Amino acid sequence: MPRGAFRIAYDGRPFHGFQRQPSVPTVEGALFDALRDLGVLGDEADKPPGYAAAGRTDAGVFGLGQTVAFDAPEWLTPRAYNGQLPATVRAWAHADAPTDFHATHDAASRAYEYHLYAPGADLELARAAVDRLRGTHDFRDLSAVSSGNTTRRLRTATVERDGEFLVLGVRGDGFLHELVRRLVSLVRSVATGVVPVERVDSVLTPGTLPDHEIPPAAPPGGLVFVDAAYPGLAFEPDRRGAESVREVFGERATRATRRGRLCRRIAGGVGED
Repeated sequence: MPRGAFRIAYDGRPFHGFQRQPSVPTVEGALFDALRDLGVLGDEADKPPGYAAAGRTDAGVFGLGQTVAFDAPEWLTPRAYNGQLPATVRAWAHADAPTDFHATHDAASRAYEYHLYAPGADLELARAAVDRLRGTHDFRDLSAVSSGNTTRRLRTATVERDGEFLVLGVRGDGFLHELVRRLVSLVRSVATGVVPVERVDSVLTPGTLPDHEIPPAAPPGGLVFVDAAYPGLAFEPDRRGAESVREVFGERATRATRRGRLCRRIAGGVGED
């Protein structure tokens, strides 16, 4: 059976993270349940043959370029996959992969974005912080990992303003747990004047800061897993799958805008004593 790779988009809020867990809904669990309903995965099978995912995301994190690969029948298109997936999880592109392809180990890089609500933040200070984070560093104090090799390389790191939001984008060879969210917390502290930009250098020198000064993780809801890069693997967008992503997430965006408007109306309608 040929090996297929699928690009997966998802809203992580209804799930307890990406990785399958017993007794709670996860993105991976939804993917496996759909394959079982489609007859691709037997009732007793733990997971599809050759299965691997590009990475794990925490509860509440969104996905755009999450990638899963496994031995799949040729008829399993993104459109067919979506027929059994919940609306919050959509397959939108597919690639024929070599039989030894591994979605985790063969990823040359991964990219994330964080959409940070920071209307008063100084963009130039944020950029100064990001400039110091780019490159190869020991990120022990910017992760939930306390042992082992914590040196990683950020190939790119950028920050732009979009209305009242700062959008931070990073691409690296690999990411430690909570690295991106702690990086965001550090950049926010610099951009709002809470700490000087030199604090970045201290954070990148593990052991020099007391525990209470180590940046905490920013909330997961602003994070998007944007891309996993696989040189030589050509993903073909599925027209119906991509349309489904635009429809489902466009409608969810409209509902969120409406809820925000009503919440502001109620908040502004309460008279002060």
